[in-house]
Amino acid sequence: HERVVESGGGSVQVGGSLRLSCVVSGFTAGTTLYMAWFRQAPGKEREDVATIDNAGATTYRDSVKGRFTIAKDNAKNTLYLQMNSLKPEDTATYYCAADPRRWGLPLTSVYVYNYWGQGTQVTVSS
Repeated sequence: HERVVESGGGSVQVGGSLRLSCVVSGFTAGTTLYMAWFRQAPGKEREDVATIDNAGATTYRDSVKGRFTIAKDNAKNTLYLQMNSLKPEDTATYYCAADPRRWGLPLTSVYVYNYWGQGTQVTVSS
């Protein structure tokens, strides 16, 4: 019954901004989730973009630091990714991931997460 649904992708020009949203549902009441944004371009491996733990601590990929911000709204069970100063290399399908356990792994690992959204496309053109 667990669901992870992201939205907010689109096509923008270099320097533009987008705000992605991820709504989670179907988990038992009171469940604390580790969450992250990943992205994947055609022919490339899925890579971490940003993560946020159960206490709100965050990590960012070096290439997006200072441009992207991950945030959560616990009341709405929603995760956000504010993306500013977008570059062509940010073009990818962005995925929201969640799991109640971290499995002893870095939160930047795809193997932490058992619940994934369907993906939302972000295209940055020059």
